Amino acid sequence: MRKQNKKEIKTFTGTVQANDRGFAFILPDDKERYKNDFFVPRTSLHGVYDGDKVLACHVFGTKDEAKIIKVIERGITKLTGTLEKRGSVAKVYPDNSKLPKIIIPASLLNSAKNNDKVLCEITSFPQRGLPHGKIIEILGQNGDFDAEELSIIRTYGLNESFPENVLNEAEYSAKRKITPNGVRDLRSLNIFTVDGEDTRDIDDGISIEMKDGNYVLGVHIADVSRYVNRGTELDREAYERGTSVYFPDRVLPMLPKSLSNGACSLNENEDRYALSCIMTFDGTAKRTNYEIFESIIRSQRKMTYTAVNAICSGDSEFCTKYADIVPSVNQMQSLCLLLEEKRKNAGNIDLAVDETKIYVDENGEIIIKKNDRGIAERMIEQFMISANEAVAEFLQKKNAPCLFRIHETPSEEKAEMLISFLKSLGINCRLDSTNIAPKDFQNILNSVSGKPYASVVNKVMLRSMQKARYSEINAGHFGLASSAYCHFTSPIRRYPDLFVHRSVKAVLHGDDKALSKYRKGIKFAGIECSEKERNADEAERNVDDLYKVVYMSERIGEVYDSVISGVTNFGIFCELENSIEGLVEIDALPDDYYEFCAERFLLKGKKRSFRLGDKLKVQVDGCDFGRMRVIFSLY
Repeated sequence: MRKQNKKEIKTFTGTVQANDRGFAFILPDDKERYKNDFFVPRTSLHGVYDGDKVLACHVFGTKDEAKIIKVIERGITKLTGTLEKRGSVAKVYPDNSKLPKIIIPASLLNSAKNNDKVLCEITSFPQRGLPHGKIIEILGQNGDFDAEELSIIRTYGLNESFPENVLNEAEYSAKRKITPNGVRDLRSLNIFTVDGEDTRDIDDGISIEMKDGNYVLGVHIADVSRYVNRGTELDREAYERGTSVYFPDRVLPMLPKSLSNGACSLNENEDRYALSCIMTFDGTAKRTNYEIFESIIRSQRKMTYTAVNAICSGDSEFCTKYADIVPSVNQMQSLCLLLEEKRKNAGNIDLAVDETKIYVDENGEIIIKKNDRGIAERMIEQFMISANEAVAEFLQKKNAPCLFRIHETPSEEKAEMLISFLKSLGINCRLDSTNIAPKDFQNILNSVSGKPYASVVNKVMLRSMQKARYSEINAGHFGLASSAYCHFTSPIRRYPDLFVHRSVKAVLHGDDKALSKYRKGIKFAGIECSEKERNADEAERNVDDLYKVVYMSERIGEVYDSVISGVTNFGIFCELENSIEGLVEIDALPDDYYEFCAERFLLKGKKRSFRLGDKLKVQVDGCDFGRMRVIFSLY
């Protein structure tokens, strides 16, 4: 083999993504130059771990193998795990199976005992041998529910409490007196809020009027920027958190409760500062005009989705109780249906993926049920989308800085996999993987609606799409078939919304100096906010998985109907009607030789095959708390 010339060596930087089986991949930073990831065998890792930022080079003569030159930055310096002491040797076995065991010297145990769930800090990374560390917090006993949930919170670097100075600043800010000076007074307008029964941080209120046969819709959003000044400790803490994080038993808010549940929340019969977006729609739901301005409002009613759904269905009890808003609700329902039809015609992708609500009832029991989406939920969704589009369009026309919410077109590779999967189901779709439009996806969903495999097509389509993110450059929103979109409607719980509010107000006040400041660092802010959102999403999924595993651990031996929701080379994942997913390991399948066909989402055997979407009866065999996974077998 020809020796590689040093001039041919091209280095690149990337992030290590480890695999449970010992090898790893490097995800290059430069996605334009390197379209695919690079493989690193176990024998070439030499003390490099999951999440590390590295300098690497392509191994000459191979298609996709890379050699790691050096570690630029360690991805993980703190981790959670279980302490095991054997004689004089103590090790932490990480919850993340991609990470190595950590040796803990006796002097750095911090009173931790065998089988404790702990948070440990890595103090050294030797090139050979295991890392060393110290215990910095004891979370509880391994297997204890509270300790396991706290472990997830620590793993994702989330904070349960606020620093004292931030709390003091928030409380002082919350005492600000509300006056109508310099803002439009809308307190006489019939504005009300619609949320879930347990919602405490209310961002948005709505109003509607009919004028000359047109719908005049008002979306009124809490003006958080009046209470969180840019550059303060309160602002820095909100930016660091990026988003509120929601678990079944608690919320880790972006802002202290004095603001999130108090001064900023649009509570019933209380004056509040708001940013109002008033939009006019004609009889075809075409937006003909909009206006955005600062206001003072007073919510007349704190409505729930349940109550509004009941009004929409004509429930006499609810219609009598809320007679003052029934006409508004009827007009909103009519506008919602028009907006849905208009978006559908434009190609809006309406994925029918079931959502689940997990909560703990008054008796401490875990409840898991489907989250029904009625007309009230759809109504609020349509109105918030409309306001977000109007604000994005406003900032774009003014050439003002905006953190757009973008959703890019699916990659050609993902599109090809979707096409291959559809063909395997006998669906003859006419898709050009190099030029896909939202309407193409919606046409597929329409064609499979009502078919037995409709649910699985929805899920595979979702997996084929890019992840939505924040960017200073408007690339449109593929899923919504929207040319300009941002997040404006939830500034209490999302930092990008707060950024957008500040930019809107700077435009309204003609404050070019502020706009110039907002432009600086906006690109990095988009990246940071996107990463924090992904981190929060993963933490929420992990905690949901914990609740699901605990729930199923009390149902060992029970039999359920399921649908295959995932196919891998090590088994099949099956999903129950309540959305709980479990694994049937390949060794537990009928004795056969199985070939894994990734592009067809198929585990093919000589006697029997298993495909995504197949219906199966499964029995609960056990729960793997280490991997937060339910174990099924075929019944």
